[in-house]
Amino acid sequence: MPSESLPAELTYRDLADMNTDEMAAVAEGLRREIIDVVSQNGGHLAPSLGVVELTVAMLNVFNPAKDRIIWDVGHQAYAYKILTSRRKLFHTLRTMGGLSGFPKMSESPYDHFGVGHSSTSISAALGMAMGRDLNADDSKIIAVIGDGSMTAGLAFEGLNQAGDMGRDLIVVLNDNEMSISRNVGALSSFLSRNLSARWLKKFKRETENFFKQLPGIGNDIADYMRKSESSFKGFFTPGMLFEAFRFNYIGPIDGHDLGDLVDVFDHVKRLDGPNLVHVLTRKGKGYEPAESNPTYFHGVGCFEPETGQVKKFTANGCPEIPSYTEIFGNTLTSLAGKDPSIIAITAAMPEGTGLNRFADAYPERFVDVGICEQHAVTFAAGLATQGYKPVVAIYSTFLQRSYDQIVHDVCLQKLPVVFCLDRAGLVGEDGPTHHGAFDIAYLRHIPEMVLMAPKDEAELQHMLATALSLGRPVALRYPRGLGVGAKLSNAPEPLPLGEGEILREGKDAMILALGSRVYPALEAAAALDKEGLDVGVFNARFVKPLPIAQIVEIAAACPRLILAEEHTRMGGFCSAVLEGLADADALNGLTIRRVTLPDSFVEHGKQKELRAAVGIDKAGIMDAVRDACGRPD
Repeated sequence: MPSESLPAELTYRDLADMNTDEMAAVAEGLRREIIDVVSQNGGHLAPSLGVVELTVAMLNVFNPAKDRIIWDVGHQAYAYKILTSRRKLFHTLRTMGGLSGFPKMSESPYDHFGVGHSSTSISAALGMAMGRDLNADDSKIIAVIGDGSMTAGLAFEGLNQAGDMGRDLIVVLNDNEMSISRNVGALSSFLSRNLSARWLKKFKRETENFFKQLPGIGNDIADYMRKSESSFKGFFTPGMLFEAFRFNYIGPIDGHDLGDLVDVFDHVKRLDGPNLVHVLTRKGKGYEPAESNPTYFHGVGCFEPETGQVKKFTANGCPEIPSYTEIFGNTLTSLAGKDPSIIAITAAMPEGTGLNRFADAYPERFVDVGICEQHAVTFAAGLATQGYKPVVAIYSTFLQRSYDQIVHDVCLQKLPVVFCLDRAGLVGEDGPTHHGAFDIAYLRHIPEMVLMAPKDEAELQHMLATALSLGRPVALRYPRGLGVGAKLSNAPEPLPLGEGEILREGKDAMILALGSRVYPALEAAAALDKEGLDVGVFNARFVKPLPIAQIVEIAAACPRLILAEEHTRMGGFCSAVLEGLADADALNGLTIRRVTLPDSFVEHGKQKELRAAVGIDKAGIMDAVRDACGRPD
């Protein structure tokens, strides 16, 4: 429930008449409330804490009922949600049926653009600015983008077009020298190197004082220096970069100084054309555990707010069970020890993809390209032409951004790039922008691509070995979260290409399952056995090449098939099976039921809750079997 540290009905409207001390008290209360809720629900803590003063200052100057504020990615929008009439619901953040963890247009009229992936804010804001001008509106458009997101190509495409169009637009660059992990790239180095040099202001001040002391000409020289402020600034700071895009550059500003922030925004509000306000913030500001470890607290689970100690959750009461992400990272590191041609690549998420251990062990063979998924894929293709085995580890939902590069730069040229898609399927509380629901559909139709999914963490090891042995494009998808406790291998071996395995024989029905749905299928079959139904389970392993010969044989022996996958209904594993059976003229006489994600965007909530809600858990599979066998529950 709402914290007592803030007035019960506080909204952005109350900020307009506050002085800086009163706004500072609001900022402190916002931090406490964010920490309280995120400690219970999990979420993006460090980014949201870092922009509390920035949020308060913007809402003091701009009116979100009229002006449009677009948060890039949206990790940092918690204070904004609280202040835009959602405080009473803030305790439901990221829970099923509650507030989204990201800005969402259907949730609130104050969320002016739905986000979740990085670097979209400037382009969206520019589109809004053009629409505003065509509508003869006088509202302000503000895009808030982090320094990590600013390194992506899409952000620069937006800047380039915005500068060329010259429309009234405000871009706020939130510079905390960190996105999810440490920022990389030349632009990041340029920002942090120049702006961390605090000697710059001292140098300018002392130089100006020196010239003032010169008799006769001193004051004239000092005046000239002040008039040359923009040139001086441009030489030492990123002003020259953004001014090259025809933006008026203002900054850098202390992002935690409410007085300065309000003054700057009040000034910028009166300016026309494209303006960029450069704000320096500290990620995790005001909460020592998050300040000390902003990477860990970027996206965190439940924790003790007093200490920052994270609450550990386990599968089946076994704390020893590692996550799929950990198994991937450890296995790839082990394989790389025997094969010097393996190179690991990620896009700004070494910890999130489990590659941090690889980076420590083989720094010369690890590359973090930043938030540049398209570049990551083509960069990997270039490496592959030189005899290396690049492994590109990117979340399923983010690899969507690289489709053209996968098609033309990798598969068309038959290059041996391995794509490891973490977070395939339902990811949970981050919701529809992060669910890996579409990867099979956008990958399996591409010629030369091999596509597979493991039933457990041990099979993940073997599939990784398989992928590295094939010498062709391969995609390997696996879910978020803990494994099932399968016994791991010290020496993973390649699997036979395009072959599945029968895990359980059955006469009444056969469940053909892929990846994360294999174990629920086994559990469903065991439970149905007590109802007098003899149900088998087939672990397909491969979507492409599909084990169609085995599937046709199964269909000939058992005419009731239940197809199960954690993927959208169209274009996935189930579609591939139906196509294969049709091509083999083996559909006649079959009763088929599909257990898939729906043809709709699945909302946020715990993974277990969501799987139950869309009917792909054990109970949903059981219902599908009963229906196919004519035994409704």
